[in-house]
This record gives sequence, structure tokens and C-alpha cells, in this order.
Amino acid sequence: MKEKKFMTMDGNAAAAHVAYMFTEVAAIYPITPSSPMAENVDEWAAAGRKNLFGETVLVQEMQSEAGAAGAVHGSLNAGALTTTFTASQGLLLMIPNMYKIAGELIPSVFHVSARTLASHVLCIFGDHQDVMACRQTGFAMLAEASVQEVMDLAGVAHLATIKSRVPFLNFFDGFRTSHEYQKVEAMDMEDLRPLVDYKALQEFRERALSPMRPEMKGMAENPDVFFTHRESCNRFYDAVPDIVSDYMKEISKITGREYRPFNYYGAPDAENIIICMGSACEAIREVIDYEAAKGNKKLGLINVHLYRPFSLKYLKEALPASVKRICVLDRTKEPGANGEPLYLDVKDALDELGMNNLIVVGGRYGLGSNDTTPAQMLAVFENLALPQPKNHFTVGINDDITFTSLPVGEEIAMGDASLFQAKFYGLGADGTVGANKNSVKIIGDTTDKYCQAYFSYDSKKSGGFTCSHLRFGDEPIHSTYLVTTPNFVACHVQAYLHMYDVTRGLQDGGTFLLNTIWEGDELVKNLPNKVKKYFADHKIKVYYINATKIAQEIGLGNRTNTILQSAFFRITAVIPVEKAVEEMKHFIVKSYGKKGEDVVNKNYAAVDRGGEYQELAIDPAWSSLPADPAKDYGDEPEFITKVVRPINGQDGDLLPVSAFKGIEDGAWPAGTAKFEKRGVSAFVPVWTADNCIECNKCAYVCPHACIRPFVLDDEELKGLNGAATREMKAPSALKGMHFRMQVGVMDCLGCGNCVDVCPGNPKTGKALQMVPLEGQLGEAANWDYCAKNVKSKQDLVELNNVKNSQFATPLFEFSGACSGCGETPYLKLISQLFGDREIVANATGCTSIYSGSVPSTPYTTNAKGHGPAWSNSLFEDFCEYGLGMQIAHRKIRERLAALMQKGLECADCSAELKEMFQKWLDNRNDAKITNDLYEPMVAAMEKCGCDTCKEILKYKDHIVKRSQWIVGGDGASYDIGYGGLDHVIASGEDVNILVLDTEVYSNTGGQASKATPLGAIAKFAAMGKRVRKKDLGMIATTYGYVYVAQIAMGADQAQTLKAIREAEAYPGPSLIIAYAPCINHGLKAGMGKSQAEEAKAVECGYWHLWRYNPELEAEGKNPFQLDSKEPQWDKFQDYLKGEVRFASVAKQFPKEADELFAAAQENAQWRYKSYLRMLGTAW
Repeated sequence: MKEKKFMTMDGNAAAAHVAYMFTEVAAIYPITPSSPMAENVDEWAAAGRKNLFGETVLVQEMQSEAGAAGAVHGSLNAGALTTTFTASQGLLLMIPNMYKIAGELIPSVFHVSARTLASHVLCIFGDHQDVMACRQTGFAMLAEASVQEVMDLAGVAHLATIKSRVPFLNFFDGFRTSHEYQKVEAMDMEDLRPLVDYKALQEFRERALSPMRPEMKGMAENPDVFFTHRESCNRFYDAVPDIVSDYMKEISKITGREYRPFNYYGAPDAENIIICMGSACEAIREVIDYEAAKGNKKLGLINVHLYRPFSLKYLKEALPASVKRICVLDRTKEPGANGEPLYLDVKDALDELGMNNLIVVGGRYGLGSNDTTPAQMLAVFENLALPQPKNHFTVGINDDITFTSLPVGEEIAMGDASLFQAKFYGLGADGTVGANKNSVKIIGDTTDKYCQAYFSYDSKKSGGFTCSHLRFGDEPIHSTYLVTTPNFVACHVQAYLHMYDVTRGLQDGGTFLLNTIWEGDELVKNLPNKVKKYFADHKIKVYYINATKIAQEIGLGNRTNTILQSAFFRITAVIPVEKAVEEMKHFIVKSYGKKGEDVVNKNYAAVDRGGEYQELAIDPAWSSLPADPAKDYGDEPEFITKVVRPINGQDGDLLPVSAFKGIEDGAWPAGTAKFEKRGVSAFVPVWTADNCIECNKCAYVCPHACIRPFVLDDEELKGLNGAATREMKAPSALKGMHFRMQVGVMDCLGCGNCVDVCPGNPKTGKALQMVPLEGQLGEAANWDYCAKNVKSKQDLVELNNVKNSQFATPLFEFSGACSGCGETPYLKLISQLFGDREIVANATGCTSIYSGSVPSTPYTTNAKGHGPAWSNSLFEDFCEYGLGMQIAHRKIRERLAALMQKGLECADCSAELKEMFQKWLDNRNDAKITNDLYEPMVAAMEKCGCDTCKEILKYKDHIVKRSQWIVGGDGASYDIGYGGLDHVIASGEDVNILVLDTEVYSNTGGQASKATPLGAIAKFAAMGKRVRKKDLGMIATTYGYVYVAQIAMGADQAQTLKAIREAEAYPGPSLIIAYAPCINHGLKAGMGKSQAEEAKAVECGYWHLWRYNPELEAEGKNPFQLDSKEPQWDKFQDYLKGEVRFASVAKQFPKEADELFAAAQENAQWRYKSYLRMLGTAW
């Protein structure tokens, strides 16, 4: 018998593993959570892996999912087996081509990690909303419930599409299956090869377009024949279920696992069954087994695999003859429908089968990856057993408004006695998730144990909450839900002890590992009473280690992951320690080998020092400790207390539907981010007043607005409790006041950019240095005092230089962006300059996620309650969305103008009011004048009360000229949204477009865009990008009436400020392209040097600073101004080597690297010469 080959992988990798075999061309575009499928295919192709045809797959990244679908369609019609991978909004963009591909009966497979669609809000997590939007396209639809099923059945989709000519949409649950790691039996390509219908494949190739035997496709038809012709496809669809069934039988022979279009699991004489599709089937299986062991043997499950075509024959075959009641579960919501799709399909099928005597109910579950647990599925069975089961129910939530939800009991521990469960609480980008992926692979690949890993995140970028859920056991693991009863818990961030219930569910006699800077008595003193009591009550073994200090000593910065991974293996001994150490070092080479020997050796040292943990003695008296005193948050809004804090505390799943009453449309209050105060950075800056020169550069570059200059008058100074200040000499308007640079230590993420840019006093040193947080906790009170009691002095100065700009209160603060983010300082600066009248249309991507992820809203308000109004529509339409906002504003202001003109003739309006009307009419496009007029004009109209004034007051929000900003990354601006961007700047409307250029798709993990430079490695450019970067700025200048600037804050702070002010003041479209170092670049110096990296980029000629101002041409001047100095080209290659995205090319492809790097420099020089030509042009 052939030996089985087991591999530890996630669902995306399993789908890609099989898809690669059958694919000749893959046309792709990145989208969460499906991107890893395409990334795997690209990497395997670059490594030379062969498909069924003995070739590598040709991977083509497109500018959007619509483009990818078009390329798939074209490639198919040219005769190549073509595949794509997508999800959610991306899948919707493919629908027009899906109709075409299906209508033309072309074999293809679209692999989909099924994901939520954006509705009232964006949600990147999993359910079936996207695939259900495709059920009418004519694609066959095949579903899998687990990683093993993906591995086994993905091939059925490819085999069946070739034989049937009907294209397939092969899908599985986004995140829950796509990102769940399991030890699975891998399909062997040689086992699948004999199953290919080569005759049908050849016929597909012969149907391809060819000038050797020309035919026409995509014709237009008229009413006389369209209907008749459309019905001619029926026989192909009628054949699909049997074709799928036959291939499933073949797969069953290979694997020993039985597959049918509808798989039945449970008692042969079951009376109550659930019909479901996707990963929840695994949890339902566990409940059926659990109940059967208790004597309840009348339960069953139908796991739907072939959803389209929906086969009555195979549904009937799967139904037990004894069935009396059926519950159909849908992981989607269709408002206004009389039930969800699978429910309606089953109801209709049973009617057609003459089985309408059965009781059939339907319910919704698991939207947006809402965790679907055994207790919920038990509640579904209990509902089904009632005399009158509830129909159209929800489960897993508390609907206290429309009362659809089922009551759910306590969670039940599932799994056999061998099951070991572990939870790891980490901080985004500290390496915890990556280490745990390696850990599960180590255990899966080196032992006979089955394993599972799943990772839950919040929506913050690096620096956010992560929790890794690992399971190991002797039997296959079907627990497709979060770990709730762990044997082991590791808390890698000591601040979490006070933020989250990290001991919840930890089993009696379990183990707890804490990464902390505290030791001995200090540790005991700082542990919350609740935690100490739990340790004592449940006889927990507690270990602690200062991995933060060890990482600093080794030179790993904040990367504590390898140290803590080593400690986990040593403490738990889930595999022999010697073996664990050997395998960890093997995976270090695999994970970090591309980054160089130094990184590898540092991680080796981290493994070796993972044994430096100590055990904490548990005092039995802790069982009698009183509850911790409730934290006093002061007089905060009820919404923060009742909604925001529970979500931030990882208890959002406990909120009832009524918590969202009044915000059903997804609107969220401004300024909620300031209530988080996470205190997650181990190190924060401390200010030395005597060394400060009051330049404010530190505040200017802070990505999170958590270091600010406060200017205090004498009265305000009294409340500062003696904290250091400096008497101000300049600017003159602030002379005699008191200057303090205050650090918000509880909001700081510890990047260190402020320290890096601080010039300090040449004689005495820098005014800032990084120190441990613990010694600075007292600064939290100073921050609170300054933020709440010190009035902004921004109205006393002109915000026309770097120093003065920082006296303006940031209206973008404490975002979920990465530590050291290169993007957010630009957004913060814009909010300081124009925030009180700013409106933002934001593309989906990093910028939207850190700018607006529930419950955190970093855009906030000033003392008057004014501030940026922010909204995200989609990825591809952000410019059109912003244009729509602007033209609406313009239209309503035209109405205001007409009304004020009418007011000039009104007998009731006072002379003073008429004077204001006239001033507004004369200066309606002047932001300062309209802003100054707003309050007195509104007050005067309210006092007047005439009909005209009442009408004007309806539109008072449009009195002040708005500052319309359109924000997106390079993926949105250079690729998917470029057509819209081009149209919007061509419109001539007064909008400001900010492109935050990280040169990759940052939010989806670093895929190449048209902004990616020649020579850089990125996902979908695994061997280094081979073509030049698009010069978006120069393209925009060709219109002649668009203000364009290219900036880099770290290179020239003054040029950045000048360009942004000029762009906003320009009465037409403006485009600012801002260079932004990103964590995906792999800065060897770390993201604490992101501002310095911008300076180096400009210095060596990698990036250039320039402005194109059409107003100068009207003055007879050259509109193009080159602001950066002549580059020091001899530093160019060293700059490239300082970033892993370039350095790894040299490591992996040394022969190509020299050529690529030389070409990259030549391209930069070519671009610089083109700028010099522009500079020298006579105007």
C-alpha cells in the first residue's frame, strides 16, 4: 500500500497545492483572505515546481479583480487552463466575466476563501455572502468544510470542469478554513493524473480561438433566438452532479475518506438533522458524537459539497428515511428575503421530492467569522426538538431587538483525552503568530500527532492584539472554533494582564507563561488579584521570563517570539526538548535565511536562551484575595463604557443587538481611540527640558500623535504639579508662556522615530531618549492634564512652518497603524492644518483599517466639536467617492448662494446679517473667511428667524468651504483605482488626493503594485520586479491644470508642509504622492528609523522631491520645481541593501541581483534626468 504523505498547512495552501497541478496560467489580484493561494503559486513557479504538464505556472498579476477575470477569460479562450483566487468584493468584480465564462461553457476553476461583503461596514472575515452572490452566474459551486476536505476535493473541481465544460467556483470558509493550519494527508499529483479526461481537455484546446480555424465569440443576439439559444446549455448542467459524484468516488478510493455531493454524518435512523455547508459542519460532527455518547442517537448532519447545480437526486440519497425535522443553516444574510439561500433551496427541493410533510426551519450563524461553537450547534438541535421549532432564527448573538436569537448554554469541552490545547496572547508583529505557525508545523511534521492552529486578530496593524489557538492530539481534530479550555496559556505582553481575561478557561492544573520585566515580589505586587486568585483556585503552574530584555541583549529589538517559543517547548515538553531545539533552528533558517546570517544567528541565540524562565510560587492565600477595585474612567460617554470598552476587552461577542441601536447604518462616533490607553510598548521616550530647542520635529514625525508640544499660560501651569517646562522666547505671540513636550506613554508604540529626529542641544545632547515604560507611568497623569486642560494656542500663530504646525492639535491620533508607520504622520499633519473643515474619502487598505476599525476612531474633534468627517466606500472607487462628496458640497453651496442672494432682499434680515451674506457671496471659496463668518452668521440667522434664514440654516454645515481629501495607497492609486483617479483629476474639481506610497499592497501582506520599483522582491514578484515603477506624478502633470507634488517627510519636513499647504490652497485638483516606509520593506535599521529611511531614499536618488504648480505658469514661470538636491549616486546600492525587499534578492538570486540593482539605479538616474529636463524647459 502506498505510504501516506502528511503535511501541515492551512486551507489556502491546500487549495493552491492542488490548483497548481491543473493550472497553466493564473491571473490574480491580491485580496484578504485569498491572497496566500496566489502567493504560493507564484513562489512555487519561481522555485521551478512543475504542474501536470511538466511546466511551471505562468502567474500574471492584474490591476484589479475585474482585470484578473478578464485575463482569465482571455487566457481560457486562447486554450490555456486558467485559474484565479479571490474573495469578497473581488469576487463581485469578477461576476460579469463569470457570466461570460459560464455562458461560453469554458472549463475553469475560481478558488474562493469565502468572505463577508462590505455593507454597513467593512469586514474582512469569513462567511458565505460573496459566494452566494454568484449562485446565479452559471458556475458550478463546490464547498469544503475543512483543510483536509480542501485538499481532497479541490481536485474534483478541476477534473469535473474539464469533463463537463461547466466552470467551477470552489470555496471554503475564509479565515476559519483558509487560515487554519491542520496536519493533512496530501494529494499526490500522480494519483490525480489518471483521472484527467484528456479527450475533453484536447477538445477544450481545439475550441480555443485560432486564426488557423477562425470562429467568432461574444456575438450579439436578438429576441428571436436569444431565449432558445440560452436554453441549449441545459444538458451540460444536467450532467454535472453525476460527473462530480463519479470523481468523488475516485477520490474516496485514493484517500479512504468517503465523499458525495451531499455527505451524511450521524445516526442511520436520525430524526433531527442539520443541513449545513462549510466549516461549521466540523463542529456539528463533534456535537453529534457528544450527544450519541450520552444516548441521544437520533441526530444527523448533511454536509453540502455540491451547491450548484443543486441535485435533488443526491440530496434525497443523503437524507435518512427516518428524518422528521430539518434545520438548514446559512452563513449569510439576505435582508428582505423569505429565508436565506440554502434554506430556500432545501425547502424547494423537498417540495419537488414530495417530502413537504417534514418540518423545515432555517437559521443564520457565523457572519463575519463569528465563532461557531458546539454549544451553539447544540442549541440548534435543541430548538429543532421543540414542538414548534423557531424558524428564521440566529444563533451566536443576542438579538434583543427582533428576538431572532436562540438561547445558548455553557460551552462544552470536546475532543478526546489526548487533546492538548494552548493559547498565546501576543502583540501584532512581535512574531508570536509566526512562531506558532512554525510550532504547529514542527509538531505536525515530526510526530504522529494531529495538530491544528488558528489565529485571531483585531484590526490594528502591527501592535494590535493577537491570540494563537493551538491544538494537538492523537485523533483528527474537528474543532473549528477558538480554544476556550486551554491546558497552556502564554501571555507575551504583560499589559494584557489588566486589559483582557487571559486566564479564562485555563484548565485545573494547567500552565501559564508570562513575559514580563517584573521579578519576584515586584511581579506578585503587579499581578491583578483576579489573576492571582485564579492561579491559586485552579492550581496553575506559573512561569515567567523577561524575553523583552533577552531580545534587547541579543539584538532582536521587540522580537521576543523565538525566545518564548523555545520556553513553550521546554516547559510543556510536547515533544522532546532536544528535538524541539533542532527543529526550531531548522525553521529559523527557513524563515529568516533570506534576511542574512546575522538574523539567523540571533534567532539561534534566542532558542538557546528560551530556558531562562523561572517558576512563580503560588501562595494558597491568594484564593481569599478580594476583587480588584473597579477602574475609575471618570466622566466618559456612555457609548464608550457600554460599547467601546467591551469590544476593546475582547468581549464584543457578548454585546446585544440593542447596543447598536441608532447606529444601524454603521456610523461611529469620532475620537474613540483616545480611550484605549493600552500601554503596550516596553519603551517610551522621556523628555529632557534643558536639552530641548523647541523645534517640534519629534511631534511632527510621530506616527501616533503621542508626543506633543503644549503651550501653557500661567494659570494652566499651576495644575501641572511641578513638571518641567521651558519659558518660550518665540514665536512672539507665545513669548512668556511655558513650553512642555509631553509624551502620552499609554498611547505610545515605542517606535523611537521622535528620538531619532531630535537634534537636541549640540552641547548637552538629545532632548529625548527611550526608557522603560515602568519608570514613566507617572507621565500618564501629566498627559491627561495637558490634553484636557491646556487650551490650544494654534490660533495665535500662523501654521506656515514646521514648528508652528505642531502647536495645532492633531485631529488624527492613536491610530491602529504599525509602530513607526511612514504613512500616518502625513495624515496627522493634514488634520492639524485643515481638520476642522476636512472631509475624507478613504480607499480600502491599510489607511482605512487604521483610520476606522471598530471600535477605534482616531479621527477626532477639536474643542468646538469640529473635526474630520471620514468615510470608506470601496478599494476601487475612492476617488469617485470623494468627487461625489465634493460635487454635492458645490451643488448645495450654489443653493446657499441663491438663498443668501434672496436674503439680501429680505425685509426681515438685519443690515449686519446682509453684510455677512454679501461677504460670504464674495468670498465663498476662501476657507478662512467662511470659517470666520460661520459662528456669527449662524447666530444672527437663528436670531432673525425669517423663512429665508430658516432655509439657509438647513444647509449651515456647508457655509464653511470644505477641505476635500481623497486618501489611498499605491495599490488603490496606481492600480485598481487608477482609472477613477485619472478621471477625477481630469474633472477640474477642487479635490486633494493623497497617495501614501509604500510601493506594495501593504494591507494584504506586501504584494507588488505598479508602484513597486524595479528589482524589489514582493509577493507576485518573487524573483524581483522586472519592470520600472510607474511615474504617477508625471502622468498627472500632463493635464497642465493639476497641482502635483512628490514628498518625503523624513527628507525635508519643510517641503512636505509647503506642498500640502499649496495643494490644499490650489483651486482645482491636486495630487500629492508621499513616500512611506512600511514594515513590508524590511528595514534592517527597524521602523524606528523610518523617517531616516526617507531621508536616505532622497539623498541617494531613490526618491525625488518636486512640485508642479500650474499657477506659476500663469505668472510666466516654470510650474515644475525640483526640491531635492542632486543625488549622491554612490550611496544608491547601500540604500537598497539596507532593506530586506532588495537584500533578499541578492540572497536568493545572486546572479540576477547585480543586474537588477544596476537597472534600478539606471532607472532612478533616468527619472532624475527627466526631471532636470522639465526644470530646464522654457515656459
